[in-house]
Amino acid sequence: MLIDLHTHTYPLSHDSDLTPDRLIEAARKAGLDGVCLTEHDFFWENEKAAELGRRHNFLVIPGIEVNTEHGHVVVFGLEEFVYGMHRLGELVEMVEAAGGAMIAAHPYRRQLPFELTQEGDWSEALERTSDNEAYRHVHAIETLNGRGTERQNAFSAAVCERHRLAEAAGSDAHSVVDVGTCATEFEAKIAGLGDLIAGLKTGRFRPLSLRGA
Repeated sequence: MLIDLHTHTYPLSHDSDLTPDRLIEAARKAGLDGVCLTEHDFFWENEKAAELGRRHNFLVIPGIEVNTEHGHVVVFGLEEFVYGMHRLGELVEMVEAAGGAMIAAHPYRRQLPFELTQEGDWSEALERTSDNEAYRHVHAIETLNGRGTERQNAFSAAVCERHRLAEAAGSDAHSVVDVGTCATEFEAKIAGLGDLIAGLKTGRFRPLSLRGA
């Protein structure tokens, strides 16, 4: 199954101009089997996400993208924003208590210096990722981000290899042109949030670039 694990819609993510309905229409057109709604520090109510999925007859799974001091983390399994979850240690405790799953989103954004985004030796930047606590707790790293360049995503892949974690993909869609750029392919059938969390914990998935597909 092809699922976009990382999307943003208006108005819950104010930097997005993509409505939930338009997201799903574009995802279906791109050949995806499901999307995850991961707004910035804001949760969809489970029932509202389920109603959206029923209306479109399409798999819609709620999550969240949390801005922590160790980078952005896409989280599944929590239901409401609690003050303190922006601190990674507290977020990890909440997710573990809920039996959820976490993905480190677009590592290049805070860890690849701007001057190295086009060319240059990033070995020192890669070495510094050893100090990032997030990689000791997440189940996967987003090595394909639909809004990242080929080089930026290559850095994320290098981070993932260094920390020996599973690779995932998400469009990070904020506009319709972002939808369908990439997705995560799961071996098992994903019918809802529980299946998604279980699938992320098995590691039986892979990132796929869909550009030009």
